[in-house]
Amino acid sequence: MRASKRDSFTGSGRYWCDRYAGGGTSGPGSYAHLAEFKARVLNQFVQQRGVMSVIEYGCGDGNQLSLAVYPQYLGFDISDHALGLCRARFQGDNSKIFKHLDEYGGETADLCLSLDVIYHLIEDDIYEWHMQRLFASASRWVAIYSSNSNRQVSGQAAHVRHRKFSDWIAVNAPRWELIEHHLNPYPYDGDFAKSSLADLYIFGAMAEKLGATKACE
Repeated sequence: MRASKRDSFTGSGRYWCDRYAGGGTSGPGSYAHLAEFKARVLNQFVQQRGVMSVIEYGCGDGNQLSLAVYPQYLGFDISDHALGLCRARFQGDNSKIFKHLDEYGGETADLCLSLDVIYHLIEDDIYEWHMQRLFASASRWVAIYSSNSNRQVSGQAAHVRHRKFSDWIAVNAPRWELIEHHLNPYPYDGDFAKSSLADLYIFGAMAEKLGATKACE
């Protein structure tokens, strides 16, 4: 009997390393209208809040980053091939640095990003590590683009597991509060290539809540 895609799935890290090495991309969320939505919101946030430094966990192939305007950027990824793509794409741009996740050395930034990552973390321990690192390395803000529900969707891929990450934050990062929630203008309609279950959430350290207004788009 032929194994199903889920039976042949060997883990989140291996999946993405193999995907990029085989010529795959970061997926539709990092391209076209879905990427443009995230870039528009985040670029405006960076400008308005005076963000000087950004760390991203899961920089992927760099296409989402190509739309970004960040003063200083440090991107981490599990895939050496993806990191090579980013270094080649942004060669000569001294505002951008790319490192393997294993090379993390305690760096911090004003704003830390997790874009299209959480629902690709199948293993509980990897999800826990990602969330701990994301909030520990942010000095002022954290932006997450993800679904926020434990409900799984019929037909979703083996490398997808939806999680209600806000529950984790409430228990493990209580000093962080949601300051902006930007609704995805392309809500899921059955086509994963053109729509998404994810929204963009921005959290601020408790002191950052002062004067903040919650936004929906």
